Amino acid sequence: MSSSTPITPANRIGLDYRAEAARLGPPVVPIIDAHTHINGTDAVDVFAEAMAIHGVESVWSMTSLEIVAEVRDRLDGHLEPIAVPDFRAADRRHAHGDGYLDRIRAYRDAGARLAKFWSAPRIVDVGREAGDPEMFRLDGPVRRAGMELAVELGMGIMVHIADPDTWFRTRYADASIYGTKAEQYEPLEAVLRDYQVPFMVAHMGGWPEDLDFLDGLLERHPLLSLDASATKWIVREISRHDPQRVLAFLGKWRGRILFGSDIVTLDEHLESGRPEDDNEMNRKAGSREEAFDLYASRYWALRTLWETDHDGESPIADPDLAMIEPDRHDEMSAPRLRGMSLPRELLASFYREAALDFASKLPLP
Repeated sequence: MSSSTPITPANRIGLDYRAEAARLGPPVVPIIDAHTHINGTDAVDVFAEAMAIHGVESVWSMTSLEIVAEVRDRLDGHLEPIAVPDFRAADRRHAHGDGYLDRIRAYRDAGARLAKFWSAPRIVDVGREAGDPEMFRLDGPVRRAGMELAVELGMGIMVHIADPDTWFRTRYADASIYGTKAEQYEPLEAVLRDYQVPFMVAHMGGWPEDLDFLDGLLERHPLLSLDASATKWIVREISRHDPQRVLAFLGKWRGRILFGSDIVTLDEHLESGRPEDDNEMNRKAGSREEAFDLYASRYWALRTLWETDHDGESPIADPDLAMIEPDRHDEMSAPRLRGMSLPRELLASFYREAALDFASKLPLP
């Protein structure tokens, strides 16, 4: 702990993340981070340091189409773009429909080999704003048009499905609007059957809380892989499992579980917040050093989870705890971080070989 390090949600116990990275040492193999959102042409330089000190060689990123070339250059080419809609567009119907078809083509020209379809339960709210709550259902005609184009272009498909169990107990408690968690997987299984291309489902398939369910999902769909991104969610839920169960799961599905962080970088993270700025993502950091801690904290927490026998509180605040138990927790509370101590050969697959194998099934950039 450094007395000069400011206490923030990304560093609630005052760690010197540079010193902690040195203490961890290099990973067993250079890491491929298969799930990031690298944006901001200045923030990317801060992120590059966090990558370097943790042995992250390259990233797959949902970078805005307009800055893919510049971000790739700033990362010395170590970025593979993933196609995403223009989430900031005012016309949601167009952005997720015909507008996304145009962007998929442009992303493919920029080297993208995956097209992402964001299908968190709150996509119902986006559809409602556009006039139809069912408009963006994963197995509906709008999404299928995008998937069919991706398949035609030789691309794989990436999906965000479901959200943490904590959110189904709070934000999505009204199942008449959002459905149950299990019901989120009905459209996913439909498109997995219909499109025989490599699929990657984000955030440990959206259900790291239930490894038995994920066993069944992977058994039913041999072209399916999962990325283990979303640091706070993964740290909280994986730490609750018995390490031997996690080891057995990752061993059984070796080659089909990819490392990911879900790090989001923005130039707004380098600036002090403005009173009128009510964007949660922008408020996560307010200087270059806070931005560095935000990005480095994710790699430190994940490497500590997967590589070590550490057992203590996470340095990253997890507001989901206060959502569930507001009388016991506040916004700076954190869950247990219990290291899984994965063996070297399994780490090598998880950190790198699984991503290389998945990429080998996709067309050349």
